[in-house]
Amino acid sequence: MQALIEGGAPALDDARDALEHAHSSRDGVLAFGDVRLKAPLPRPVQMRDFLCFEEHLKNSFARAIDVAAAGAADPAKARAQLEASGRFAIPPVWYEIPVYYKCNRMSVIGPDEDVIWPRYSHALDYELELAAVIGKLGIDIPRERAREHIFGYTIFNDVSARDYQMREMAGSLGPAKGKDFDTGNILGPCIVTADEIEPYNLTMTARVNREQQSRGSSSTMHHRFEDCIAHVSQSETLYPGEVLGSGTVGGGCGLEHGRLLAPGDTVELEIEKIGVLRNRIVKRD
Repeated sequence: MQALIEGGAPALDDARDALEHAHSSRDGVLAFGDVRLKAPLPRPVQMRDFLCFEEHLKNSFARAIDVAAAGAADPAKARAQLEASGRFAIPPVWYEIPVYYKCNRMSVIGPDEDVIWPRYSHALDYELELAAVIGKLGIDIPRERAREHIFGYTIFNDVSARDYQMREMAGSLGPAKGKDFDTGNILGPCIVTADEIEPYNLTMTARVNREQQSRGSSSTMHHRFEDCIAHVSQSETLYPGEVLGSGTVGGGCGLEHGRLLAPGDTVELEIEKIGVLRNRIVKRD
């Protein structure tokens, strides 16, 4: 896949020719049930994850206030004080630039692989995200040309150790171990090329153990991938095969609903026109 992305339009033309030949001759065609898909990019060149959905931030801050106030002697008073403090308000910088962190690109898995619960965490969560894959080298890319640099789109599950994430980010840095553990970054089930999809009108659905947890839309992105590309590429080269996560769609994680994961849960994240990314949560002794 990395070679295909780097090969650009000629490589895609070759792939289409091979696909047309396979459909007409049935030569080399395998039944889908006889294969197991792996991550489309098992070792991405780079991974960056943004915070593009305002609703997710609002919901997460509201839940944080709920948790903090619940343990107080006077929950209503504590809630009012927390809301007035401004600690749980979206910072102005979020509206000004698309903020992001760099993920551990070495811990990527794909569809139907197990997520191994990190030993140091007691609170694990899923995150439903759309991801763009860079297909064209560029630096100082203007926003109006940014879409030309997108090869395609996939689903990203940014699995998060919420307890450790909250602890370390109190130090004004991170996330790090709240996100970085083996099997913590999930991509798949495929990459849909940019010519086949309109990225800002896709239904995004999350299910746990087949029960729907949320239903959102990529249309609610405050910062779009064009904004992210223009921002990141300032005096910095973007390379084919880099992955840019959208951040969690509104309602697209358990934290927002007060329902975190348990060992044995199966998470299904679905994005219209891309597919379903399914994984089981496993806790080892």
